[in-house]
Amino acid sequence: MPVRTDPAPASRIDLVADTALALLAERGMRGLTHRAVDEAAALPQGSTSNLARTRQALLELAVRRLADREAKVLALDEMPDPRAGLPALVEALALATHRALTRHRELTLARYELALEGTRRPELRAYFDATGARFRDQLAVLVTAMGSTEPDRHVLSLVAWADGLMFSCVAGSFSTRVPGPEEVRAGLRELLDGMLGT
Repeated sequence: MPVRTDPAPASRIDLVADTALALLAERGMRGLTHRAVDEAAALPQGSTSNLARTRQALLELAVRRLADREAKVLALDEMPDPRAGLPALVEALALATHRALTRHRELTLARYELALEGTRRPELRAYFDATGARFRDQLAVLVTAMGSTEPDRHVLSLVAWADGLMFSCVAGSFSTRVPGPEEVRAGLRELLDGMLGT
């Protein structure tokens, strides 16, 4: 089983977390155990338990690593200055969404596994939501600067659109047909034009 596609992790804790994410994508929540992580990561038995004693701790470790890796996929630090206008925002969001659908499909699958598990574990739900807040907050700043008078509602619409597209194309009824970058751009352009009245 390929453990990861990213460069080698800087520490054992990253290796454990990356392996947990890979297992979630490949085997689902039932396939994620401390022993499975040890085996897939070629670590001595008990290594994962030493880093994350409980299942909740292992899931939190996976969520934290997921947030760090998705921040790079979504290029949060590269989002355009609002003065660059709507076309720049559309381009940045389209590229990030397309990367999540293609090169980082494994992370997207792992995120859906963790999100669903959060519906059954309130403590994980709170942790999952808190780690995702930085992207939502940054989007709110961007759409406000571009003229949104209802940034909370507009961010919800943007996130729902992107999540719906990613779920449909990664795990849903469009899983055999991933849209190209231009198709993603067109959808985002229509959505943002409607929101911001451009």
